Amino acid sequence: MDYLKNYINGTYCEAISGAWIDNYNPSTGAVYAQIPDADNKDIDAAYKAAQAAFPSWSTATIETRSRVLLKIADLIEVNLDSLAEAEARDNGKPLSLAKAVDIPRASANFRFFGNAITQFASEAHESVGLNTMNYTLRQPIGVVGCISPWNLPLYLFTWKIAPALAAGNCVVAKPSEVTPMTAYLLGEICTEAGLPPGVLNIVHGTGPSAGQAIVAHPNIKAISFTGGTETGAHIARTAAPMFKKLSLELGGKNPNLIFADCNYEKMLSVTVKSSFANQGQICLCGSRIYVEETIYEEFKKDFIAKVSALKVGNPFDDDTNIGALVSKPHMEKVQSYIKIAQEEGGSILYGGAPVTVAGSENGYYLQPTIIEIKDNGCRVNQEEIFGPVVTIMPFKTETEALELANGVKYGLSATLWTSNIDRTMRLSAQIQAGIVWVNTWLNRDLRTPFGGVKQSGVGREGGFEALKFFTEAKNVCISYDADI
Repeated sequence: MDYLKNYINGTYCEAISGAWIDNYNPSTGAVYAQIPDADNKDIDAAYKAAQAAFPSWSTATIETRSRVLLKIADLIEVNLDSLAEAEARDNGKPLSLAKAVDIPRASANFRFFGNAITQFASEAHESVGLNTMNYTLRQPIGVVGCISPWNLPLYLFTWKIAPALAAGNCVVAKPSEVTPMTAYLLGEICTEAGLPPGVLNIVHGTGPSAGQAIVAHPNIKAISFTGGTETGAHIARTAAPMFKKLSLELGGKNPNLIFADCNYEKMLSVTVKSSFANQGQICLCGSRIYVEETIYEEFKKDFIAKVSALKVGNPFDDDTNIGALVSKPHMEKVQSYIKIAQEEGGSILYGGAPVTVAGSENGYYLQPTIIEIKDNGCRVNQEEIFGPVVTIMPFKTETEALELANGVKYGLSATLWTSNIDRTMRLSAQIQAGIVWVNTWLNRDLRTPFGGVKQSGVGREGGFEALKFFTEAKNVCISYDADI
């Protein structure tokens, strides 16, 4: 049994209450670790450590902060194998995916912002004739809170922490209690990289206890959160009256629009990936697939054939395509939506059943599931399932496709498959989403803004957008005598 600890002021410690939470291995269904059940006392201790570290970290040279972040990036790379194994065990995702995507991206996050901060420049405006000069300072906020989800644990944890640290803030961070292991291991890496004590504090616990304590803390001045829309709304209700800065990356119900003039084979291959990568537990997965009527039957046949060839299995098997869902309650939620789809008249074209994996009979495995629907207003098309479940539906015209795509309360991402440049330009402008991919999926340039519209969130992460969020702009206006 592993016992994880909070990382506060550069050292590891148990929760002040002495309470623990079970941590499950999704691939076996067994408890394999215990994590601290932190509460407001632990959060306050983390805040005090961060506040004490802030004066020196916020005034450290850009080169100093950059050097530490780049060292963290290097050490994540050095520990790729052990971190990937920890991620696969903790989350249930295939080890191959953790090695190829999650851990390299965590390193890239630190490397990107370690470099980006050296290029993050202030603005100056000379008012000719008025003899004034205005310049803008971008100053760190202070102590900020970062709360990350369970689907891409280290990947998204570092996506928040890295820009906050680069900008000169000190951080109180909480990973998901469902997948705490790689965040716990990050503390050791930060110490080895020379990050000063108190600059980053990692506290484990539940959302209602530790997470709420971060959001409600009177002196934590900004909150960056990734997770469900309902939780985001609760955070906003707590934080907004306290005038905290908020960045909320929330749910998605992303459309995939497939036109007959697309590169069919490329589309088919990428659509399988965009539907079921990470067990469909990515906020950017294309869970609503709309196909032009003239190729609908062909697509349906070919898509079922490709999905049926995916192997559901132990995350540590080299040939596994789909691992375990993250937890038993989440698997039960996904299964409940499959039942709802049938009750609403949907047809299960493939999958929908639990999978028993030899040697891991108690793991949380589920077949990738394809559901044909007739009504875009059905619950499985309107509500986020966040699992290996997609719906498919035909459309006749571009206008109808656009209406279907925009006909939900979410607006995170969309994928468009077409070779028609005019259609590309029209639809990219009219689709209600923060990100539109055309003839690709999940290609991310870290310089670009990331976030959604409608109930998919508030604010943008990535590039200079993140550095702007984690700083306050201060204008300085100087009047001078132009006469010598």
